[in-house]
Amino acid sequence: MWLKSLVVLSLLQVSVGSVAHAAGPFGSVKIGNWVGGAFSNDETGAFSHCAATAPYANGVILVVGQNSGGSWILSFASPSYRFKQGENAAIDVIFDGQEQARLFATANQTNMLSSVMPANVVRTFQKASLMVATSGRTVLNFDLTSAGPVIAALANCVTKVKADGLDKAGDFTKIAAKPQPAPDKQAPPTGSKAARAKSGTGFVVSASGHIVTNHHVINGCVGDIKGNLTGEAAMVLRVVSSDANNDLALLQAPSTTPFKDFARIRDRSIRSGDSVVAIGFPFHGLLTSDFTVTTGIVSSLSGLRNDSRFLQISAAVQPGNSGGPLFDTTGQIVGVVTGKLDGLRIAAATGNIPENINFAIKTGALRDFLDNSVVPYQTSEPKGELKGELKTTDIAGNARAYTMLISCTGTEQADAKR
Repeated sequence: MWLKSLVVLSLLQVSVGSVAHAAGPFGSVKIGNWVGGAFSNDETGAFSHCAATAPYANGVILVVGQNSGGSWILSFASPSYRFKQGENAAIDVIFDGQEQARLFATANQTNMLSSVMPANVVRTFQKASLMVATSGRTVLNFDLTSAGPVIAALANCVTKVKADGLDKAGDFTKIAAKPQPAPDKQAPPTGSKAARAKSGTGFVVSASGHIVTNHHVINGCVGDIKGNLTGEAAMVLRVVSSDANNDLALLQAPSTTPFKDFARIRDRSIRSGDSVVAIGFPFHGLLTSDFTVTTGIVSSLSGLRNDSRFLQISAAVQPGNSGGPLFDTTGQIVGVVTGKLDGLRIAAATGNIPENINFAIKTGALRDFLDNSVVPYQTSEPKGELKGELKTTDIAGNARAYTMLISCTGTEQADAKR
């Protein structure tokens, strides 16, 4: 009984320093040994947070939650703890024996320490298999096998409750996929004016065959979406998730397709003036059937109207480059090519034709998208020394194993919205 009572207490009070009394759970999160749901402020009835707990053999209950403001909380609870109210403690956590972080926790109740988790720690927590937590002389191990789906379910919980309210809370582990064309919907005849071939670029980001591209590349596709590496047969890809706001989409290759090589995402911000390499399939069918390679620099760390989600780049891109990888000089992903400034529209408005003003989505938005889709991507720290840089030919050679032509039959109406 003490375990059940402590689990409930932990769930109700996981929101650090914000809710003295909470009610719930509303809806459910049940993944492995993790249980939880949504909670409200018992005094006001307003939505407070979503949280889940898991008991461990070491006697500690791990609690993870996200409050209505978007902050993530990690708590350690045990009936044997005897903290003073407001007592502070530093907790060092190591994930999979590599990634390390220090959390600063507070005892908001006598049997639980709670700490805010920074975004980078949440991402690592979500992808890790093992966490070792050390505070003073106490060392505890936690199996995080189900942590990825739990984080995704809790993020879905907060999004759903804020949009629909607590009264419509349900199973938050069921994350709705973006609507796709019905399986039995036939593509328009090839000769029809309403149908046309669409193509773009994508790149593989995991050994499991997860492929990143732009939302606008697959938006309006009817029938199968296909992907193929240069010189290889096309494969049918499945849409996993799509984010129209950030112009990102995630596709999945068939499970029978192994990928030994895939892109690594740069773990440090790029700077204005840094050199970049863009790879893609522009004007496919008119130009070469192989991908093209262009080089340039990061012209600005923001896009149109100071949109901080984007980079402005001088590397030339054309229709068909959309969704392609943007590399730094060490061959790591620093962005997803998304488009170029409409030269004709700007010329009509200003009388001048803009040159080399192109855009890519930053890795921050990309990593958040992949985290929410529970993709086991890999990051890498760029080497600052010149000896760590690669020739453009080598970057292109490495990218050949995981850069794909993405194609489908689309509609003129869909293309007009792009």
